[in-house]
Amino acid sequence: MKKICVDGNVACAKIAYKLNEVSAIYPITPSSTMAEACDEMANAGEKNIFGEKLNIVQMQSEAGVAGAIHGSLKAGALSTTFTCSQGLLLMIPNMFKIAGEQLPTVFHVSARAVATHALSIFGDHSDVMATRSTGFLMMASSSVQEAHDLALVSTIASLKTSLPFVHFFDGFRTSHEIQKIEEISDEQILKVLPKEEIKKFKERALSSKNPHQAGTAQNPDVFFQNKEASNVAYNNAYSIIEKTMDEVGKVIGRTYKPFEYYGDPNAENVVIIIGSGFQTVKDVVSKIQNNRGFEKLGKVGVLNVR
Repeated sequence: MKKICVDGNVACAKIAYKLNEVSAIYPITPSSTMAEACDEMANAGEKNIFGEKLNIVQMQSEAGVAGAIHGSLKAGALSTTFTCSQGLLLMIPNMFKIAGEQLPTVFHVSARAVATHALSIFGDHSDVMATRSTGFLMMASSSVQEAHDLALVSTIASLKTSLPFVHFFDGFRTSHEIQKIEEISDEQILKVLPKEEIKKFKERALSSKNPHQAGTAQNPDVFFQNKEASNVAYNNAYSIIEKTMDEVGKVIGRTYKPFEYYGDPNAENVVIIIGSGFQTVKDVVSKIQNNRGFEKLGKVGVLNVR
């Protein structure tokens, strides 16, 4: 397997480029590198998994990006974007529509603090947590390798569930951390590519030859029934994500679970964590388990939430 030295943004972008046909972009720190990497690959003539160059367009703002992605998905093009912080918040109105219409896509986010009393370009999860009510599923990566691998998992799971995902990792802590990782090859991607689900997605595209009704206005009784009907897709999503992680793991040799526990099976104290902090806490738990001067801390463990 080919090994490459990249940061988290490039690791993620390499997969996003391979699995999409369209990307609308707008720069915002620290996620800009993902869009830049895709733009560079397109300008260099690199082909995606479908043998085409990724079609990239820069909009006037992240709000425009979300609208472009929504339209692109409705037209039947596999589409993605990259953002964070206030940029992600500007996408929220369209995110509700994309989720409500059950359009598969992945927004890759290098999680960053939402500016309040001041601007901060560094990571917390206030941006991704602000999107919880949109209907997007969420998947978190805790390392550069995971940003690469789970970009693939989230895209495949999105197609299989027909639900959109926010795939996120910590801004700067992961997005700009350079690590040597194992690159997923086109051959490996093709082994897990859900071709039937892609076909179904494209058959739903807006077409005068295959008209369907969308974007209606509904009174509360009908609106509520339709919202309830969508619960079936969400109830099935967890098991589909688990199976997708297993299928991808068999091909790439790295297995993932939605929740990963590390530590003493009888732990008295457990840290529950999302993101890059897992790597540090895991090291501390390992040292405590090996009794390197930490005996007084007792039985401990850490739960990584993906």
